[in-house]
Order: sequence, then structure tokens, then C-alpha cells
Amino acid sequence: MTEHAVLDELRQAIDEAFQGRERVAMRDVYAQASRHVSLPADLLGHLNELPEGAYDRQELTEAINAVITRRGEQDTLGLLEVPGDDASLDYLNPTPTRPEGEGR
Repeated sequence: MTEHAVLDELRQAIDEAFQGRERVAMRDVYAQASRHVSLPADLLGHLNELPEGAYDRQELTEAINAVITRRGEQDTLGLLEVPGDDASLDYLNPTPTRPEGEGR
């Protein structure tokens, strides 16, 4: 499996963990990623470096990218796309990040 295919598999696991939820516990993300048998143990190790707690999709993506960068793997592995206000990234976050009408 190529390095970028590994990130695609991780994205799929993250999508599954967030299905219908705004925030997920790190243990739920890890459990979902563990179900993807083609994800290498080393990549699961990246998730182990994240502190326990609940993450929204953007926080989780940024935290995973920070681990990849800290390990110096951004050139070989690549980085996850950080979901934001850009409509082209809506597929990364099919559920709203906050209730409608509620500001930050």
C-alpha cells in the first residue's frame, strides 16, 4: 500500500468515527482505525501520540498532522486536509461543527 493510500484509509476510518457526530473520543477514533486491517501499526502509533479526549474533525486532523510533521514524515506520508470553511472540503465534514445560529 502506498503512503498516500494509507492516508486515504485513515481518512475513511476518521469519516466512519465521525458519522453523525460532531466530536469523538480519541479511543473511538483509534478503535475505528484498528478495524481497518490495511492500516499499518506504525500509523496507529501516530494516533497513540494524541492526548485522550474528544476532538472535532478539525482538531483531530490538525493533531494528526502535527504528529506526522514532528516525525518528519510530511514529505513521504503527506498530510491530511484540514477541514475549514472552504465549501470544497465539505465532504470531509458532512455534519455541522456547531448548531445553526450558534457562534464561536
